[in-house]
Amino acid sequence: MSELKFEELLEAGCHFGHLKRKWNPKMAPYIFKEHNGIHVIDLQKTIAKADEAAAAIKQIAKSGKKVLFVATKKQAKDIVAETVKPVDMPFVTERWPGGMLTNFATIRKAVKKMNSLDQLMASKEFNNISKRERLQVQRERAKLDKNLGSIADLNRLPAALFVIDINKEHIAVAEARRLNIPTFALVDTNCNPDLVDFPIPANDDASKSIAVILRYMVESIQEGLNERMMSKENAAEEAAEEETVDTKAEEPAEEEAKAPVKKAKAESKVKKVKDVAEATPAEGEAAPKPKRPRKTVKKTDETKESK
Repeated sequence: MSELKFEELLEAGCHFGHLKRKWNPKMAPYIFKEHNGIHVIDLQKTIAKADEAAAAIKQIAKSGKKVLFVATKKQAKDIVAETVKPVDMPFVTERWPGGMLTNFATIRKAVKKMNSLDQLMASKEFNNISKRERLQVQRERAKLDKNLGSIADLNRLPAALFVIDINKEHIAVAEARRLNIPTFALVDTNCNPDLVDFPIPANDDASKSIAVILRYMVESIQEGLNERMMSKENAAEEAAEEETVDTKAEEPAEEEAKAPVKKAKAESKVKKVKDVAEATPAEGEAAPKPKRPRKTVKKTDETKESK
């Protein structure tokens, strides 16, 4: 993962804040100085806060959880959509649907409705309905896709939010605070950094500034996902090795268990051979005559009298 450099942030204009009369006093620790009535952000503190946020967001991605990116302003929406898609994270770039987090079950119903419309449009029955009804279905599907298309795969509440311009996205920040969802945010000199858990002081109006910070966060997420895949592969290899060791250990045990049975069978075979050898005569010898059974005569009363 590449590191944030001071020169890179300076070229992107991350140090430009708002006018002095528009500032929020709670941003004072992150302001370097005032120049021509405009506050200048301390980029050293920007780098420190960005590293802290990157480490936290990396751990979230490593655990297999989702981070929801929120940016509905013109300068950020296209950048967020292009940058976040490769890491397969959900994002909202059109309009924040009120109650998306606090009333998540209703949002899921809208997503299910969108999926049912997809199935209807793919079926043969879609061609049998009237043209007017087809147009209504297509318009409704396009509207749902515009508002909810990027969160269609979000089956549960996100583990964290990354917000650009918390003043504009104050509803999203308020819902996340209510549900105790950690928030990462790009905060300018007119914002309150206490509203978010991981504030990154930087210019949130310039597209270049947004792109630099967002790229750094996405790289951290990608690194966390890669480490997760590696740990899974290592666990699978260890499990396979344990299975092979167990099978090898079981084979001698089975042989030891079968040994007494084999020994008994061999002794019985030897005994049978000895019996057969004793019964059969050797060459040149006559076979022994079988002994006749002795006759037993029952003594009757007549024989007793004759005696």
